[in-house]
Amino acid sequence: MLKPILIAAALLAAGAGTVAAQTKTIKYTHFQPGREDQPKHAAALAFKKHVEEKSGGGLKVEIYPAGQLGNATTVMEGLRFGTVELAVVHDGGISGTYKAFDIFALPYLFKNQKIAWTVLDGPFGKEFAEGMLKETGIRLMAYADNGIRHFTTSKKAIKTPDDLKGMKMRVQPSPVFIEMVKALGANPSAIDWAELPAALSQGTVDGQENGVTNILAASLYQSQKHVTLDGHVYSLHAYLMSDAFYQGLTPEQRKAVDEGVEIAKGIHRKMTSEQDMNAGKILSEKGMTVTELTPEQVDAFRKIAQPAVRAHLEKESGKELVGKLIEATAAAEKAL
Repeated sequence: MLKPILIAAALLAAGAGTVAAQTKTIKYTHFQPGREDQPKHAAALAFKKHVEEKSGGGLKVEIYPAGQLGNATTVMEGLRFGTVELAVVHDGGISGTYKAFDIFALPYLFKNQKIAWTVLDGPFGKEFAEGMLKETGIRLMAYADNGIRHFTTSKKAIKTPDDLKGMKMRVQPSPVFIEMVKALGANPSAIDWAELPAALSQGTVDGQENGVTNILAASLYQSQKHVTLDGHVYSLHAYLMSDAFYQGLTPEQRKAVDEGVEIAKGIHRKMTSEQDMNAGKILSEKGMTVTELTPEQVDAFRKIAQPAVRAHLEKESGKELVGKLIEATAAAEKAL
């Protein structure tokens, strides 16, 4: 009797090994804290739940929050070479690998979230994603909010472009943000996200620009006492997947991943946009002095910043691509 039992045990073990071999792991990283009050992480948890359930165990999702797999440059390289399967990366981090992503940082482009979502989810956004895929091998699955960006300072309220002159302002390591701040008369200092809180608390820079989500995530209000709600850039996060990994999935697994990304995008956008729409209240409750601008005051910033940045973007990414984005935005404004 012993021999048949041993044979049966061996067959069971082989079967278990086959199942394990068929399970694919999605290493999913993002750069916000691993807390459910953070849009990126809440979205990641929803993605994991949906994908693991819908794939019937064929896909396992491992979440690495707070940049645990490295900075944006490292993560983008991982996506290209297949060592990272899925990442949610901010616009400045993407543009180091795909320069054309900078076009979305054209100052004062989108007047509200609905216009932005219409452009990004429409033909322009899809065509742009196809271009990125061809050049980088990275699949742009969805666009989500990184928050509408505002200026904050430790010294004074910013009400006019002249108020920025001579100030040392942190920007993310992206040429387009450097050009914008220079055009407005401030001195830009490119500092990585992980180093920002220390740079502000130590007085290395006088201020910075970010959305409400990021101000809260890094507790920037502790060193920044003034915020001006000028909304100069509708900042983006993108859901990016290694195309080599995606192509290796079964049709059913791809469907689960596609659906999971849509669920995550919806949660991500909702949480971030709600914070943006209540920016004044949220930040004032954190002790910041909030300055809200009239449309005329915002236009004064636009007239200085937009032409300089547009010229830079047209030089780097081509007049055609920038023109298509502006046309798509104008069309979305009319439609809404």
